[in-house]
Amino acid sequence: MSDVIELRDLRVVAIVGALAHERLTPQPLALDIDLERDFEQAAAGDDLTATTNYADVLELIERLVVEGQFILLETLAVRVARAVLDHDAAVTAVTLSVRKLEPPVPQDIATVGVRTTQRRGE
Repeated sequence: MSDVIELRDLRVVAIVGALAHERLTPQPLALDIDLERDFEQAAAGDDLTATTNYADVLELIERLVVEGQFILLETLAVRVARAVLDHDAAVTAVTLSVRKLEPPVPQDIATVGVRTTQRRGE
């Protein structure tokens, strides 16, 4: 299968990080999500009910990121990807990347982030 639903550059402001000021002040994050699932039936019938409703997935992700108050981006990525798998049984794998848009480092770097792929049954 090579069907993928792409969700790009979801912007969320949330508490994430290990530094003291990161535990107090929400910071901007950007997420990219790939949902691997067969959507041949949906395409053949032009049928929304035969595919994943990405609005529901975006709402789930946003809620989890904001409520999670994670220390590590790695934890955020894995837990959110697994929650998306739990949300929709038709999704066979989720690749999720999350980036801090204002990383707390002195170097001139645009973003720092992580990416994980979680597969059903692993």
